[in-house]
Amino acid sequence: MTYSHLLVAVAPTPESHQLVSKAVSIARPVNARISLMTSSADPEMYNQFAAPMLENLRELMQEETRQFLDELKARADYPIANATIACGELSEHIKDFCLKQQVDLVICGNHNKTFFARATCSAKSVAVNSGVDVLLVSLENE
Repeated sequence: MTYSHLLVAVAPTPESHQLVSKAVSIARPVNARISLMTSSADPEMYNQFAAPMLENLRELMQEETRQFLDELKARADYPIANATIACGELSEHIKDFCLKQQVDLVICGNHNKTFFARATCSAKSVAVNSGVDVLLVSLENE
Protein backbone atom coordinates (compact mmCIF):
# COMPACT_ATOMS: atom_id res chain seq x y z
CA MET A 1 0.00 0.00 0.00
CA THR A 2 1.22 3.49 -0.80
CA TYR A 3 0.38 6.60 1.15
CA SER A 4 -0.07 10.11 -0.22
CA HIS A 5 -0.03 12.25 2.94
CA LEU A 6 1.72 11.34 6.20
CA LEU A 7 1.18 13.13 9.49
CA VAL A 8 3.98 12.76 12.02
CA ALA A 9 3.06 13.40 15.65
CA VAL A 10 6.23 14.77 17.23
CA ALA A 11 7.34 16.05 20.61
CA PRO A 12 10.20 18.44 21.33
CA THR A 13 12.64 15.59 21.97
CA PRO A 14 15.60 14.25 19.98
CA GLU A 15 13.65 11.05 19.18
CA SER A 16 11.34 13.04 16.94
CA HIS A 17 14.11 13.10 14.36
CA GLN A 18 13.73 9.29 14.15
CA LEU A 19 10.02 9.67 13.43
CA VAL A 20 10.63 12.22 10.68
CA SER A 21 13.32 9.98 9.19
CA LYS A 22 10.87 7.06 9.16
CA ALA A 23 8.25 9.25 7.46
CA VAL A 24 10.74 10.37 4.83
CA SER A 25 11.69 6.75 4.08
CA ILE A 26 8.01 5.97 3.46
CA ALA A 27 7.16 9.18 1.59
CA ARG A 28 10.17 9.60 -0.70
CA PRO A 29 9.61 6.59 -3.02
CA VAL A 30 6.03 7.71 -3.78
CA ASN A 31 6.54 11.48 -3.48
CA ALA A 32 4.00 11.70 -0.64
CA ARG A 33 3.42 14.82 1.42
CA ILE A 34 4.59 14.99 5.05
CA SER A 35 3.08 17.15 7.76
CA LEU A 36 4.20 17.54 11.37
CA MET A 37 2.06 18.12 14.44
CA THR A 38 2.99 18.65 18.05
CA SER A 39 1.21 19.87 21.12
CA SER A 40 2.19 22.81 23.24
CA ALA A 41 1.55 22.69 26.96
CA ASP A 42 -0.62 25.43 28.36
CA PRO A 43 1.29 27.18 31.14
CA GLU A 44 -2.00 27.85 32.95
CA MET A 45 -2.01 24.18 33.86
CA TYR A 46 1.14 24.62 35.90
CA ASN A 47 0.45 27.57 38.15
CA GLN A 48 -2.80 29.46 38.41
CA PHE A 49 -1.19 32.03 40.71
CA ALA A 50 1.27 33.34 38.14
CA ALA A 51 -1.34 35.04 35.93
CA PRO A 52 0.70 38.19 35.16
CA MET A 53 3.56 36.08 33.79
CA LEU A 54 1.49 33.56 31.83
CA GLU A 55 1.26 35.52 28.60
CA ASN A 56 5.04 35.81 28.35
CA LEU A 57 5.46 32.16 29.27
CA ARG A 58 2.91 31.09 26.66
CA GLU A 59 4.69 33.11 23.99
CA LEU A 60 8.06 31.66 25.00
CA MET A 61 6.75 28.08 24.91
CA GLN A 62 5.17 28.65 21.49
CA GLU A 63 8.41 30.15 20.16
CA GLU A 64 10.52 27.25 21.47
CA THR A 65 8.10 24.74 19.95
CA ARG A 66 8.11 26.61 16.60
CA GLN A 67 11.93 26.61 16.61
CA PHE A 68 11.95 22.87 17.23
CA LEU A 69 9.56 22.27 14.33
CA ASP A 70 11.72 24.47 12.11
CA GLU A 71 14.76 22.39 13.07
CA LEU A 72 12.91 19.16 12.23
CA LYS A 73 11.93 20.60 8.85
CA ALA A 74 15.46 21.74 8.10
CA ARG A 75 17.01 18.37 8.97
CA ALA A 76 14.36 16.27 7.21
CA ASP A 77 16.05 16.39 3.78
CA TYR A 78 12.52 16.27 2.33
CA PRO A 79 9.84 18.94 1.89
CA ILE A 80 7.48 19.30 4.84
CA ALA A 81 4.02 20.51 3.78
CA ASN A 82 2.73 21.68 7.18
CA ALA A 83 4.02 22.07 10.72
CA THR A 84 1.25 22.61 13.26
CA ILE A 85 1.28 23.35 16.97
CA ALA A 86 -1.88 22.11 18.67
CA CYS A 87 -3.12 23.14 22.09
CA GLY A 88 -5.24 20.69 24.02
CA GLU A 89 -5.91 17.02 23.33
CA LEU A 90 -3.53 16.01 20.53
CA SER A 91 -5.61 13.05 19.31
CA GLU A 92 -8.58 15.36 18.61
CA HIS A 93 -6.38 17.73 16.59
CA ILE A 94 -4.93 14.78 14.68
CA LYS A 95 -8.40 13.47 13.86
CA ASP A 96 -9.50 16.89 12.57
CA PHE A 97 -6.28 17.39 10.58
CA CYS A 98 -6.59 13.94 8.99
CA LEU A 99 -10.11 14.72 7.81
CA LYS A 100 -9.38 18.20 6.50
CA GLN A 101 -5.99 17.45 4.89
CA GLN A 102 -6.66 13.96 3.48
CA VAL A 103 -3.99 12.31 5.63
CA ASP A 104 -3.83 8.54 5.12
CA LEU A 105 -1.07 7.59 7.59
CA VAL A 106 -0.24 8.91 11.06
CA ILE A 107 3.20 8.13 12.48
CA CYS A 108 3.83 8.42 16.20
CA GLY A 109 6.42 7.16 18.65
CA ASN A 110 6.29 4.95 21.70
CA HIS A 111 8.76 5.00 24.60
CA ASN A 112 6.89 2.40 26.63
CA LYS A 113 8.70 -0.89 27.20
CA THR A 114 6.12 -3.15 28.83
CA PHE A 115 3.14 -4.63 27.00
CA PHE A 116 0.68 -3.03 29.43
CA ALA A 117 2.27 0.40 29.03
CA ARG A 118 2.18 0.07 25.23
CA ALA A 119 -1.48 -0.88 25.34
CA THR A 120 -2.41 2.19 27.38
CA CYS A 121 -0.13 4.83 25.84
CA SER A 122 -1.44 7.99 24.21
CA ALA A 123 -0.81 6.51 20.78
CA LYS A 124 -3.78 4.23 21.42
CA SER A 125 -6.04 7.27 21.48
CA VAL A 126 -4.56 8.43 18.18
CA ALA A 127 -5.08 5.01 16.60
CA VAL A 128 -8.69 4.80 17.74
CA ASN A 129 -9.65 8.36 16.80
CA SER A 130 -7.66 9.26 13.68
CA GLY A 131 -9.71 7.21 11.22
CA VAL A 132 -6.60 6.33 9.21
CA ASP A 133 -3.70 3.89 9.43
CA VAL A 134 -1.30 4.52 12.33
CA LEU A 135 2.34 3.47 12.43
CA LEU A 136 3.65 3.22 15.98
CA VAL A 137 7.46 3.46 15.98
CA SER A 138 9.43 2.14 18.93
CA LEU A 139 11.72 4.80 20.38
CA GLU A 140 13.51 2.71 22.95
CA ASN A 141 17.01 3.85 23.75
CA GLU A 142 19.57 1.21 22.96
